[in-house]
Amino acid sequence: MLLEVIATSVEDALTAEQAGADRLELCAALTEGGLTPSLGLIEEVVGAVDIPVHVIVRPHSRSFVYSEADMQVMLSDIGHIRRAGAAGIVIGVLDDENHIDTVKLERLIQAAEGLNITFHRAFDEIADQLGAVGVLASYPEIQRVLTSGGKAPAPQSVQQLKRLAVKAAGTSLTILAGHGMTAEGLDRFLENTGITEVHFGSGIRFGNSFNQPIDPQVIRQIVG
Repeated sequence: MLLEVIATSVEDALTAEQAGADRLELCAALTEGGLTPSLGLIEEVVGAVDIPVHVIVRPHSRSFVYSEADMQVMLSDIGHIRRAGAAGIVIGVLDDENHIDTVKLERLIQAAEGLNITFHRAFDEIADQLGAVGVLASYPEIQRVLTSGGKAPAPQSVQQLKRLAVKAAGTSLTILAGHGMTAEGLDRFLENTGITEVHFGSGIRFGNSFNQPIDPQVIRQIVG
């Protein structure tokens, strides 16, 4: 099992790495679902840790439908992230009907120039998720999909996540389960879904709150 942890500060990043996390998703504004962090934070976190840092590229929380002006911001951010030495980006773009906007997605992929790419939980706005896995699998530059299997927390979507993992098998994609994940019952969740990568946010913080620091003991419990 690979553990990805949300970090919002250098302190988060160091605590997560020292406790045994395998990868970081670096975000700002978690109460809004995660927005692009500052360039200064990206540079400092990348310089502080040895584990991979994946940076969310999301200019606002209004929707996952982006204007041309939004796209220009995202493309610029991707350039800054790449030059800062991050390992990857976390992106997602939909059209007005909540389908993957492949035209805009391809522009973001091209700008990434070899960075690791995760398609984020914009995926959970999509009605036909199995079909969407097929679309994303046609882009070998995308390594994973962060999803809870729909609008509900991941532990409540075991059957859908299992279906997604089966659909992704044999493609370039890995299903990364996130949203509502907790250390309790994790082994059973992994066994029942076939998931091999998990994403933890509030579940590894004191009081299960994004307003609190990361609890290293919870990470150690998860990684065993």
